[in-house]
Amino acid sequence: MKNQIYELRTENNISQGALADKCNVSRQTINAIENNKYDPSLALAFRLAEVLGTTVDKLFLYKL
Repeated sequence: MKNQIYELRTENNISQGALADKCNVSRQTINAIENNKYDPSLALAFRLAEVLGTTVDKLFLYKL
């Protein structure tokens, strides 16, 4: 699933490690999500959106 995590994270000057700490996941998980290798749980998607100051629907771009 495509997402805007990298763009929003860099705009807010947040490292992968800092974002991971705020979301209680590993830096590797954030990296995998940013590279579209892992789809986060709904709970993690909401945490990511909250930390990055956006909504889940704006953070993730779902296309059939």
